[in-house]
Amino acid sequence: MKSILTTLAAYNAGQSTSTLEQFQGVNNDGKELPELIISIINVIIGVLGIVAVLVIILGGIQYMTSQGDPGKVKKAKDTILYGVIGLIICILAFAIVNFIIASLVK
Repeated sequence: MKSILTTLAAYNAGQSTSTLEQFQGVNNDGKELPELIISIINVIIGVLGIVAVLVIILGGIQYMTSQGDPGKVKKAKDTILYGVIGLIICILAFAIVNFIIASLVK
């Protein structure tokens, strides 16, 4: 935001003639906008993947401590299944998002 204000101030003072080049998808770090979007989405998907793995671990702990009770065993197996499904969704989302954004950039 600071660089945008600085550029606008320089433009208003008549010091800059290439403001269009400065605003075409480049942020303060020099990364292009699609790269920034991919980075943010990958971090979000990574956190969700970690949550899915933790759900699988929680289901495993529930399974080990169920002591053969059919209700607890079923609940633990369902927890593990939901964690695996969540992990698969995270992996597919990662692949789809990166493929689509890479295709749009080209």
